[in-house]
Amino acid sequence: MTTPPPSDPRTPAAPRSAPRPAPWVRTRLRAAPLGTLLAAALAFVAVLLAAALPRAQDRGADQALRSFLNDSGSTRTSLQATAPAPASGQSAQALDRTLSSLLARTGNTFHVEAEKVVHGTRTNKRQPLLNPELSRPHRLPPEMSLLYVQQAQDHVKLEEGRWPTGTPRTAAGAAYAPPLQVALSRQAAETIGARVGSVLASAPLVDGTPSVEVVGLFSVPDETDDFWVGLDCLPRACKKTVGESYLWEADALIGAGDLDRMDLWGHDAQDFWRLPVDVDRLRADRLDATKKEIASYVAGPTAAALSFDTRRDRLRTTSWLPELFEQAHERRQAAAPLALIGPAGVGGVAFVVLCLAGALAADRRDAELRLLLARGGSRSAIAGRLLGEGAVTVLPAAAAATALAVLLLPTPRLAPALLSAATVALLALLAFPVRAAVLLTPARPAGRWRRPVAELLVLAATAAAVLEVRRRGVAPAGSDPDPLLVASPLLLALCGALLLARVQPVVTGWFARVAGRRSGLVGFLGLARAARGSGARGAGSSGPSVLPMVALLLAITTGGFGAAVLQSVESNRLGVARLSVGGDAAISAFGKANLPDGLAKAAGELPGVRTSVPLWIDHDSALVGTVQRSSQVNLIVVEPAAYAELSRVLGCGSFDPALLATGGGESADAPVPALFTSGVARLGGSGTFTVQPGNGGEVRVRGTAVIDCTPAVPAADAATVVLPAGRATALIAGSDRPNRWFGLGRVDGDRLRALVSSALPPESAPPADAPPASASPAAPTPGTQPADEVYPVRTSADAVAELGADPLQRSAERLFWASVAGAAGFALLAVLLTLMRTVPERAALLARLRTMGLRRRQGVALILAETLPQTLAAALGGALVAGAAVALLGPAMDLSTLVGASVPTGVRLAAGPVLTQALGLAALVAAAVLVEAATSGRRQITTELRAGDQR
Repeated sequence: MTTPPPSDPRTPAAPRSAPRPAPWVRTRLRAAPLGTLLAAALAFVAVLLAAALPRAQDRGADQALRSFLNDSGSTRTSLQATAPAPASGQSAQALDRTLSSLLARTGNTFHVEAEKVVHGTRTNKRQPLLNPELSRPHRLPPEMSLLYVQQAQDHVKLEEGRWPTGTPRTAAGAAYAPPLQVALSRQAAETIGARVGSVLASAPLVDGTPSVEVVGLFSVPDETDDFWVGLDCLPRACKKTVGESYLWEADALIGAGDLDRMDLWGHDAQDFWRLPVDVDRLRADRLDATKKEIASYVAGPTAAALSFDTRRDRLRTTSWLPELFEQAHERRQAAAPLALIGPAGVGGVAFVVLCLAGALAADRRDAELRLLLARGGSRSAIAGRLLGEGAVTVLPAAAAATALAVLLLPTPRLAPALLSAATVALLALLAFPVRAAVLLTPARPAGRWRRPVAELLVLAATAAAVLEVRRRGVAPAGSDPDPLLVASPLLLALCGALLLARVQPVVTGWFARVAGRRSGLVGFLGLARAARGSGARGAGSSGPSVLPMVALLLAITTGGFGAAVLQSVESNRLGVARLSVGGDAAISAFGKANLPDGLAKAAGELPGVRTSVPLWIDHDSALVGTVQRSSQVNLIVVEPAAYAELSRVLGCGSFDPALLATGGGESADAPVPALFTSGVARLGGSGTFTVQPGNGGEVRVRGTAVIDCTPAVPAADAATVVLPAGRATALIAGSDRPNRWFGLGRVDGDRLRALVSSALPPESAPPADAPPASASPAAPTPGTQPADEVYPVRTSADAVAELGADPLQRSAERLFWASVAGAAGFALLAVLLTLMRTVPERAALLARLRTMGLRRRQGVALILAETLPQTLAAALGGALVAGAAVALLGPAMDLSTLVGASVPTGVRLAAGPVLTQALGLAALVAAAVLVEAATSGRRQITTELRAGDQR
């Protein structure tokens, strides 16, 4: 075997293995860092909106539900459980054991506020107190019932005596039964004439009724506390009307030791448990499940289990919550159109933008992808590599956006946000690979029928949706909104975009031919490029891209339609407020009093008052001469012209003031012309009537017209007679001094209230050291009440604020405007993406034209002439489609929930909101195009002039 020669140290070492190729994804991302960053930013914004919208909807729905239930009162949001008191073994421990069983069955979909539970025992019938020293208005003795309330001592303050304990027991068979020990509120004791130590006797029953001894007096620090709901006669005595008379009712508290003797007072006692549901923990998305569980608690399997657990066969639970839940569900359905149309619009525009971004990216890398395919790459492998690029860019941005939405908008429900975010992230991830795979697919013979068939399908779906909306409404009664019906404005916008895509190139080409006959190159060249479409190499006259136009039309149509809805809501709300007030401002006198002298005139001279209408009204007048002989009516004496203007503006009983004109040659006993409302017309009769005012006298009147309503008394069934001031004032005593004032215009409510206060005499204001007015039912008088209670002031602005205070309305409006802003941003992005894609080609053209003498300002004008026709066409088309959507879909929308009062169904078509949305977005796009043309265009042209055309 030959030994190899020793190696020469100078001999070079064996060559190392070739370096591994750089990873595809890293190389591609580093090659275009700006495009990578923009793709991540687009995915971040789109996923953020997709994750935030469901959570914002959940937060708004939960807030609206809780506000609605809180406004309903604690009585209607509580579970009321009752059972007859046991014949033996009654004790506080037995009541607590039943309470524990009741609470054990809650906590799944609803929770009870355990610290606010009220439970105890009460006698079912009040017994008359026979002590002669007690207060007896109209000779009727006061009545009393006994209660044991477990938590009472925590809500009262003992002022005198002691708290009742168990009464000492007597030997069996003893003739004397000691009185029960009770505690009374000090106010109740003073009202009925009792004091500490009083022994109050009642009428004896068959087996004897014990007397009660007042051992303590207490006061209630806060009578408005929910604890006292349903216990009205404990804090103070109640007045009970009996025919023309009244008597006092006062309840007393006993101690736990006398529970077993309590049923002797009234011969019957009942245990009760009031379980207030914690409405701040209820969720709108679980409302149906909560409703079913409470229904089971009231009358179902849970109720049967409670009867078995507590050993109380006659345990009954009642609650208003199922009915309140049904009302809340109906309110949410009524507000759903506005709450869903906005998110649907921004979702549609975002979908278009993501598709456009994928298409433009594939177009930009078309040569590279075809080269890979020519060198042996398969379409699936190329799509996989592109998918890997997108995963590195899109998935981290999507995860960060979802986490940010969850942190910014905390809600219990996570699934809708995750599902929405995942859907948008998947779309952003697949848009580019799918578009690239389509481009790399071998071309098929052109099918002329494909586009018309697709457009016909869209048209058929739109027609079906519009017909269903007209037939059923956007949110059919008793069901959730249909997605097809909610998407009907978007389908209309899509139809408009497809139509505009066919019409706009033809119209723009016609304008280009007209511009070609004139001197100058900029207009003709810009319009020709706009008609031909730029950026599609080898496509010839492919026409402009449809996707930016679709995005613009979706944004403008959605914004215009929603703005028209909100405009109708505000208009209806103002109309309802004006009708409830009687104008933009009103001053009323309390009872039958008159306004202070000069107040109506001074109010009419306030800044902003356009029309001043003082009038005198009497609600106790009688109309003699009808079929019923005499009927009660409202009598109004007012100056006809001002009242006619008020009626016209309010849209309530418009009339010609000449109908109430009185001629100078009429005799003194001639009937006074009068307007009758339809309520008077229904009373029957014809010819001349006699009106007898409530303060005496009579006036002969003749009807000159019948009106449907009148601003001073807008009720539909009200019978009202309107007489002109002048002759009527001379015939009716006191009608020369108005007791009402109505005004139209921008009236400052604070200034009007200050005027009313200044018009009062000094003695009308309460003294500084006067105690606060008590809550007695007595009528207020001018000497003891504030000015705004003696002469109440109301304004339409305050009424509008009250109508719009519902969180359900505010949530729907905020969500809509946020969606409109998002849709506008995405539409602007669609235009900018298209503009950026054409920058290289446009820069080369401008560079060539610059060498031929084109000035910089003309270059900017050329860019605008090329870009703005599509924008202006989209703005005009979007405004027309939005108007068509209002005309077609508006009549089927019920706005009562959004208004806050019952209003006729329908949305009014107003040009202002629609044009504002269209022109605003068009101006925004034009400004963005101008900024882009003035900045990036200059840099690109300079590069082209230095390096030449490398394409």
